[in-house]
Amino acid sequence: MPAPSDGALVVDGVSHRFGDRLVLDGVDLVVPSGRVIGLLGPNGAGKTTLMRIVFGVIEPDAGGVWWRGRASTGEDRSRWGYMPQERGLYREMRVHDQLVWIARLHGLDRCAAADRADDLLERLGLADRRGDQVQKLSGGMAQRVQLAAAMVHQPELLVLDEPFSGLDPTAVEFLTAVVLDHVAAGGTLVFSSHQLDLVEGLCESITMIDAGRVVLEGDVATLKRESPDRHLRVDAEVDPAWLVGLPAELESADHRGSRVRLGVDADPVEVLDAIRRRAVIADFAVETPSLSELFLDAIGGAPVGAER
Repeated sequence: MPAPSDGALVVDGVSHRFGDRLVLDGVDLVVPSGRVIGLLGPNGAGKTTLMRIVFGVIEPDAGGVWWRGRASTGEDRSRWGYMPQERGLYREMRVHDQLVWIARLHGLDRCAAADRADDLLERLGLADRRGDQVQKLSGGMAQRVQLAAAMVHQPELLVLDEPFSGLDPTAVEFLTAVVLDHVAAGGTLVFSSHQLDLVEGLCESITMIDAGRVVLEGDVATLKRESPDRHLRVDAEVDPAWLVGLPAELESADHRGSRVRLGVDADPVEVLDAIRRRAVIADFAVETPSLSELFLDAIGGAPVGAER
């Protein structure tokens, strides 16, 4: 099989069964360098199984994982970072000691490991808890430590499996800022999550899976722009005759305003200009579908995959 070369990380035709149950069915995933990629889908879709295959925990029944144009190795994976859905911290170990220990396992010397741990704890708002045992932290704080553990060795590839599950908005903000700094510094990031709309503003490209199959993939902005569910909302009552010859149709209108469905090839500015020639517009907005709406459209609104 030729080595895929379209991205830093490439998952090529991966399939896997647990007994008689097909969990992954020919899944492809391309992760370019320096990008934020979302591996999205409902609970039970197969996301965590795929991540375990990427990290060599499970051998796939078919397909393979490639890193920078060749089959990935254990040495490659040692330079990656993984925040698993099932948290794996040593609860009786002190926060700073744990991060230093993990960094040293990845090859950092003691001084560099301590500096890296100090930096991450400061950025994650945990500097004052560095001497605490993990078991004395709240769930949100422990989750921040788990992220630090995945990042302490400055991984080339960072994979976060359900990173925001159970977190309050403040914790989400902390984690988001730190992982985006990682990408800005040249790292590569994969979000694996069922919380589609929570990660919507973070992902540049997505691969959505349901019941072990890819149902939607591509650049987020392009998927939204090409969706048949885009609308233009204006604060004026629109006459359908104003839209003749344009790839748009009036969906609703009254004295409070109008909602116009935009065709795939429609230029919202062109449609807006056609309306503005006939009415005074003080407020308008282009409404694009959320990732959840794109997902439901991709599967035809059918029930999502069963629980693993």
